[in-house]
Amino acid sequence: MNAPNPSAATAPRRRGFPWFPLVTVILGVIGILWIRSQPELERNLKGWISTLIPLLVLVLNLGWFFLTPRFSARTRLLGLIALIGLAILGRSTLRIDGAMNGTGLPSFAWRWSGPSSSGMPAPPVPVPPSAPTTTRDPRLDLALDVPQFLGAKRDGTAPNPGLVTNWITQAPRELWRRPVGLGWSAFAVVNGRAYTQEQRDTNELVTAYELLTGTPIWEHADTTRFVEWQGGDGPRATPTVHEGRVYTMGGTGIFNCLDAATGKLLWQHSVLVENRLGTNMWASSASPLIVDDLVVVTGGTGSGPTLFAYHRLTGVPAWTSGNDAASYASPVLATLAGRRVILSNNARSVTAVDPSTGKLVLEHAWGSEKWPKASQPIVLGDDRVFISGGYGMGCQLVRVQANADGTLKAEQVWKGVSMKTQFNSPALRDGHLYGLDDGLLACVAADTGKRVWKDGRYGSGQTLLVGDLILVQNERGSVHLCAASPGGFQELGSIPALSSKTWNHPTLAGRFLLVRNDREAACYELPGK
Repeated sequence: MNAPNPSAATAPRRRGFPWFPLVTVILGVIGILWIRSQPELERNLKGWISTLIPLLVLVLNLGWFFLTPRFSARTRLLGLIALIGLAILGRSTLRIDGAMNGTGLPSFAWRWSGPSSSGMPAPPVPVPPSAPTTTRDPRLDLALDVPQFLGAKRDGTAPNPGLVTNWITQAPRELWRRPVGLGWSAFAVVNGRAYTQEQRDTNELVTAYELLTGTPIWEHADTTRFVEWQGGDGPRATPTVHEGRVYTMGGTGIFNCLDAATGKLLWQHSVLVENRLGTNMWASSASPLIVDDLVVVTGGTGSGPTLFAYHRLTGVPAWTSGNDAASYASPVLATLAGRRVILSNNARSVTAVDPSTGKLVLEHAWGSEKWPKASQPIVLGDDRVFISGGYGMGCQLVRVQANADGTLKAEQVWKGVSMKTQFNSPALRDGHLYGLDDGLLACVAADTGKRVWKDGRYGSGQTLLVGDLILVQNERGSVHLCAASPGGFQELGSIPALSSKTWNHPTLAGRFLLVRNDREAACYELPGK
């Protein structure tokens, strides 16, 4: 009989190779690489999945650490204490400072640091309306009026004022730069004045500036503030200027009519409160539309109405229309199948209504109400409409025909993912659509939906078609000049216009380019031939 070996009894148990953490990390890396390699998977989904995979790997390995007998009870207890300590430290030192970009992933900052965008609590000193006017600046002859969102025709286009395309030898000239309040509103320009919306502390403002100098002229304040961590605080919609009046829709649904010269309030409605509608998750974002003697705005969440029309001079309600929840696109005036209509891209549908009565004459279901639609419907000729969205909705072309009873019907011509817009609205030129397909500039044949080319990385930016050129507002703040040609992608020049996250649409008023975000605004004079 062999005697027991005391050394063998006290020897530690051999631990095998830690295969579990190694395998989970390898699988996680493979998963991220595979997700990133999918060409048509939207970057929003790519970003979230690529973030969730490492978190899943971390959770699995923490579970393995605490459950495996590989480690002693003392080691696991120390690990638990360290994990709790890290959680407390992170909670006490870090805060969420909005979204890092259009993917919606949170951006973190130290708790003791100031917010990335404070909302400019100190307002500028306005020039009194009665101040004597100076001699008209002759440079205003180079300016054109842009009275509403997405250009004079609300179609994402602007006339080319003979721009020079070589920005290396002839660079755009910065005229002014100034801080502005929070918000994603763009500028409307009329008679040498630039109008926008911004948030400063608890005040939601409509502001007017001199186009060529950035000098404040007046401001109108409403005590309200839209708050949302992902998209940020403040108003989104761009003012509409018509016949000496400024019409604005604030983030919480406050609808103003102001005197364009002085900022005096002429009438006001709280559209959502008056109609018992909820505020959209990312605010009321649609810009007012002038149609004849009416001004039309969108509603909010709930079972409608979708559109509201008011007499533009008095503010008296004229009609309501639809039962779909509003989304984030602005209504647009169009003629389809010989009929004049207001098109609206809504939560569950795209609709057309009679401008004089609000009667619903077309309802085409598309997309999902779970995801926001911010892109304008684009009219192609007399009988076709291009609609697009991000978040997996893609795009489609529908043909509109007239029914015998005066209503309209829509038939899908094609559907695809060649143009996956998010905050961007594409524009049409010579049978081709130009816009941001999931952050890359793309050219798509309108008749077939076939993508001709796709290049450049501009994130959740904006585009403006200027004749045979495209101005691209990069999400990171820079502005790029590109060619609008099916022959291929060509970037002609760029300027570092802004230096932080920019979701606002650029405004080109003749030769003058206005850009802004939730921190600052700037005006450039573009070189002309």
